[in-house]
Amino acid sequence: MGGSAEGLFVAEIVLLLLVGRGLGEIFQRYGQPAIMGQLIGGILLGPSLFGWLWPDAQHLIFSTDPAQKSMIDAVSQLGILLLLLLTGMETDLRLVRRVGAACFSISITGIIVPFACGFALAQFLPATLLPEPTQRIVAGLFLGTALSISSVKIVAMVVREMNFMRRNLGQVIISSAIIEDTIGWLIIAITFGIATNGSLQVLPLLTTVAEVALFMVFSFTLGRRLVFTLIRWSNDSFRSEYAVITVILIIMGVMALITNLIGVHTVLGAFVAGILVGESPILSDHIEGQLRGVITALFMPIFFGMAGLSADLTVLTDPTLALLTLALVAIASIGKFGGAFIGGRLAGMSLKEAIAVGSAMNARGSTEVIVASIGLSMNILSHNLFTMIVTMAVITTLAMPPMLRWALGRLPVGHAEKQRVERELLDERGFVSKLERLLLLVDDSPVGKFTAYLAGLVGGGSGMPTTLLHLKDGRIAGPAGDKGPERARNEVRKGAARSARAVSKAEDTSVEKVHLTTRTKSEATADTIAQEARKGYGLLLVGLETMMTAKGSFTGTLNDITGGFDGPLCLVLNGAKSAAKMPVLKAGTTILVPVNGTEVSRRAADFALALARPHRARVKVLYVSQAARQGATSVSHRREEAMLKDIADLAARYGVQVDTALRTRATPDRAIAREVAKGAAMVVMGVTQRPGEELFFGDTATAVLAAVACPVVLLASERIRPTEARTEAGGGLEK
Repeated sequence: MGGSAEGLFVAEIVLLLLVGRGLGEIFQRYGQPAIMGQLIGGILLGPSLFGWLWPDAQHLIFSTDPAQKSMIDAVSQLGILLLLLLTGMETDLRLVRRVGAACFSISITGIIVPFACGFALAQFLPATLLPEPTQRIVAGLFLGTALSISSVKIVAMVVREMNFMRRNLGQVIISSAIIEDTIGWLIIAITFGIATNGSLQVLPLLTTVAEVALFMVFSFTLGRRLVFTLIRWSNDSFRSEYAVITVILIIMGVMALITNLIGVHTVLGAFVAGILVGESPILSDHIEGQLRGVITALFMPIFFGMAGLSADLTVLTDPTLALLTLALVAIASIGKFGGAFIGGRLAGMSLKEAIAVGSAMNARGSTEVIVASIGLSMNILSHNLFTMIVTMAVITTLAMPPMLRWALGRLPVGHAEKQRVERELLDERGFVSKLERLLLLVDDSPVGKFTAYLAGLVGGGSGMPTTLLHLKDGRIAGPAGDKGPERARNEVRKGAARSARAVSKAEDTSVEKVHLTTRTKSEATADTIAQEARKGYGLLLVGLETMMTAKGSFTGTLNDITGGFDGPLCLVLNGAKSAAKMPVLKAGTTILVPVNGTEVSRRAADFALALARPHRARVKVLYVSQAARQGATSVSHRREEAMLKDIADLAARYGVQVDTALRTRATPDRAIAREVAKGAAMVVMGVTQRPGEELFFGDTATAVLAAVACPVVLLASERIRPTEARTEAGGGLEK
């Protein structure tokens, strides 16, 4: 019997995955949400089709035996928590803060109007649709919440597909859906507390509201810091695979248990855990993708499939139930559209914009099904009423994408908005904006402190997590009482504070302080750097007193250290003719960036702009034409001018003043040296790492280091191992 039960359990999972994912793929190809395919797949596997065509087989596989049913139900219930975790991770509260008050007006009316409609409807439903006719108030709260909540995932899918994600209205729509989602789960949590008490009692209700409020306050203050610390600690301390994923799941479970203990549903804890995890500065796209993968591939199809299995569309052959379902769809659509439309108009939107907002908010999707499933599991909703709600969710969700596409297609884009969108798209292509975490390796030398300061300038604008490795006598950190690490930390923080102030002033946003970690134990070797690099870094910055030999090559120590890092490098070196004292970046200071049309040189320009922005320094972009290397000159210079314009546009996004120049007759190193002699404080060069175990960036970089009297920042591409060597046309300024 045990083997048979296990076999049926596996058969249930295989069928749900096969049908759900298959239909989801078909739906997505036709512009509909994949989760609707999974939900409809479950409906087809239930009594609506499979059970109608072949009832014996359907009853055999999806048995109603309590022991058998509990196995798949357990997976489905875990799926609810994981779905809420993922929903929370996708909830961008920073977007809500950035958009302003319009989304709050839309959210409030978008919840109140449909909630009132749903609550009123429950009071007039036939008693046969309620498991407990005496609990109409609790059923009304569930039905009102089900009608008022929107699906952020589906709304975001259509807005992103229509390229409205950066448009003003698109951000208002997403923010409104986020607020509605958050308020909806709070209402569900409180409703669960009421349902647990069996009736609406004032004192238990006030107690539940107070406990939920305390939980939210704790979560977004001490809990927030605790979650950040746990994720950072697990990422940096554990060597086993997927340790961060395990810690995230533990955080979700603990917070779900806390909400369960205070008498509200576990979904609130999972949702809030997702928000905190999603805001963690240490959470990389790679880690988030791993978690999203297992939820999307396994738990999502099973949960929505099981929800579909619980719906029996054959009951709609009853004319009364069919009419009630149509009435539910109409009330839900009119209430939601009307509430959001009214909120949009109150916020000062035009008629077309308010119509678009109302159309967007009418998608229930996954959230509707989760709410209904909770109500069914708590015996607040009957199977017939559950089927009606699921039918309403399917109809409104499938109708929303074409409605929203039509509404958004009628909205023209203004000149100012168009410029902003273009600037943000340009910024998205940037190298610095894609960095998630910095690894910094410095010593007590002026170059080391200057490198630490530059790292703060780069990472401070976004509060980028930075790990500082401080070297002294070949080891990380020094003896007890050594002030070197503290001085380096202060330099990072000083640069970060300057960068954060510049970003906040330019974009009217608040940037949190840089998240700085200091390593103080291991030796600085290729192995220790490689071990640290596995924790996920986008760039290694190195600033040491001795990095070059007398012959102009890189030292063995530097070769050994950088050998453990395969990603992009940033080496801060002093030119052979420069003094030991580092320059002071200030207004009027010039940063020279030589470019040649390659991606690595464009990266260098982006990096230089990030350094210049906090001090309002000037950036001079010097295009060293490829034609000069070949003994020929370009006639039209179209390619050169196109890249200079691209960098100038990026500079406008950063608010940095930029000068451009084109040199076609001098060799690259001589052209760069001449520009430095005119008064550049530092040079930022994009170079390509050549294949081999030793660092080499080409003759141009070596010649520039020997010829200039200022610091040179070499921003190098990813390391190319000997086995990966390949012929590349025009890598950087290295020939």
